[in-house]
Amino acid sequence: MKKIKCFLLICLAIFTLGLVGCESNKEKPKEINISYVKGPFSIPSILEKNLNFVQDEFKKDNIKINFHNVTSGPQQVQALMASDLDILHAFGGTSAIISASNGAKFTIINIYSRSPKGFMIISKSDNINSPEDLKGKKIGGPKGTVLHQLLVAYLEKGNLNINDVEFINMKVNETAAALESGVIDIALLTGPSAENSLKHGGKLVTDGENLIQGIIVTAVSNSFLEKYPDIINRFIAINQNTYKFIQKDFDKTTDVVSKETGLSKDEIIKLKNIYDFNPEITKNDIKELKATQEFLLKNNLQENRINIDDLILKK
Repeated sequence: MKKIKCFLLICLAIFTLGLVGCESNKEKPKEINISYVKGPFSIPSILEKNLNFVQDEFKKDNIKINFHNVTSGPQQVQALMASDLDILHAFGGTSAIISASNGAKFTIINIYSRSPKGFMIISKSDNINSPEDLKGKKIGGPKGTVLHQLLVAYLEKGNLNINDVEFINMKVNETAAALESGVIDIALLTGPSAENSLKHGGKLVTDGENLIQGIIVTAVSNSFLEKYPDIINRFIAINQNTYKFIQKDFDKTTDVVSKETGLSKDEIIKLKNIYDFNPEITKNDIKELKATQEFLLKNNLQENRINIDDLILKK
């Protein structure tokens, strides 16, 4: 009997050591490549990078964190497909749907932000006050984005479409400069670029309220997720803790964001009031992404229908 008990204890010890060995030898990446978008108003990214939230979490695993300043949706996707980026942190919901429909392989793990009022159509003319007033005008903004979606939705209110205007594809900062110099009549702007334009003579034609939800997401390449699911779960936890930090210590948040963006405390407070950074993916978020797909298909901005539920991380 003693021999049997001794044998069982030895087996248990071997089994336990085997589990520990498996855990310690679990494959981890040598580095994680994350897109860093500090505009239009990317508080989570700014905090996570500048307060070392991500770096500190993975330091114990000797995993190097690389932040890459890749801001446009198409460039982010290209980098993801080339394995130059693992995580797209602040990726437009509209861009995500279009990219997935074109074959990009990624999974949405978080909502980054929601801000209908954060996306704006701005002009310097007092004569542009309705959708009908946009007809024939030169309009600048980034194609295939939430701002593009806003423009089409607003035009629809006046029974117009994108062919009724001269839409020029340009980055947000280029758009702001083009409006200021008079190269375009109307600008599609968001975040600090929009606020700066309004401070320097720009006039708000409309924002996204009652037109769009302005959803921005966080996504990870499917290959990285399949290989390192535990790493992604830890990154999700970082995002959740960052959201709590914003609520708990907004003074510190304001200091960090101001240093990184040059915005004043009052400007940061004003912008924060129109942004929701809760990372949890809700049923309403999924419903809005599905509605966005229908919008894109209807307006020929997307060719191939996809299953939105398949894009969302199963928890």
